[in-house]
Amino acid sequence: MVNKKALSSLILLCLAPMVFAKSQYNMPTGVTSVSHDIYQLHMTIFWICVIIGVGVFSVMFYALIHHRKSVGAKPANFHEHLWVEIIWAIIPTLILIGMAIPATRVLMHMDDSAEADINIKITGYQWKWKYDYLDEGFGVFSNLATTHAQIHNQEPKGEWYLLEVDEPLVVPVHKKIRFLITANDVIHSWWVPELGVKQDGIPGFINETWTRIDKEGTYRGQCTELCGMYHGYMPVVVKAVSEEEYKQYIAEKTGGGKSKDPVSMAQKQAIEENLNKDLTHDELMTIGKDGYLKHCAVCHQANGQGMPPTFPAMIKGNITTGPLEGHINIVLHGQQGSAMQSFSYLTNKEIAAIISYERNAWGNDQVIESKGHQVDVQPKTIEAAR
Repeated sequence: MVNKKALSSLILLCLAPMVFAKSQYNMPTGVTSVSHDIYQLHMTIFWICVIIGVGVFSVMFYALIHHRKSVGAKPANFHEHLWVEIIWAIIPTLILIGMAIPATRVLMHMDDSAEADINIKITGYQWKWKYDYLDEGFGVFSNLATTHAQIHNQEPKGEWYLLEVDEPLVVPVHKKIRFLITANDVIHSWWVPELGVKQDGIPGFINETWTRIDKEGTYRGQCTELCGMYHGYMPVVVKAVSEEEYKQYIAEKTGGGKSKDPVSMAQKQAIEENLNKDLTHDELMTIGKDGYLKHCAVCHQANGQGMPPTFPAMIKGNITTGPLEGHINIVLHGQQGSAMQSFSYLTNKEIAAIISYERNAWGNDQVIESKGHQVDVQPKTIEAAR
């Protein structure tokens, strides 16, 4: 008759590797060769530690049980033993060498960023990422897309709460992608566990790493370096697509690629004219509110109250109710020595709308009109200020 208990134990033992691989308490196997290597190294070291732990604790508990005073055990009276000293020096050394060899191989594999197909520069900001496609000549900013209503418990939280962005990093599968990682202000860290990538971004330095994704899909991570009060609001989203879809994405972002043919130039001119055309007051307020909540509210709060003195209030502030030129200047160029950075990467339309919203909201328009300053601003004014 089959021993059911023994059979169950055997099945569990056989399934153990799969259970570990799918457990939420273990690291993911990932979708890159590097992530697979890291996972295998992790499990190898884990089982070595398990064997050492079982051995050490078995000897310890055996000694505690069988050599206790209550059963008449007498302590041995010796001070040293040459061969014992040699053995317990050699065995740990051999174990460490056995662990170092596979670890070194993985590290060498992780460090080999040569012969990349695509080069992308990643810059950390407080609190967003910028992805510059160096081979294609364009860049995008990636901001948190979770709404303030969800953050403040005014709406149900979505599936990807604090892990969704407006612009993911789009890359093709089966291509070697080299990442050049740095930061604009403080130290950040770009981490996507399923890609096996985690690298610090340090102001003034460029760190290299790479990946080659085997499977299409969306992979999420976060900044893992404490970079300020909104450190938890700068997620990483990587979208791995087919090569054909990647080419379409590049064409959309570059207006048809790098070609200078009349059609693409005309398209670009039409887009620029559209971005610089005059907007109605309602259009400015609608676009401006969305832009403010995306780019400004993280520091100055959605209600404009800010967090003085680090983040001044927008309500009846010197900038938001002062001359328009000063308001435009600080948005375009930032303020040195403070957390206020330049937002010149936004379009003229976006900047004009955000400034108009700030100068109209929270009763600021009444203060501005009493001072005789201009309230609304048009994209053409921003273009001239550049």
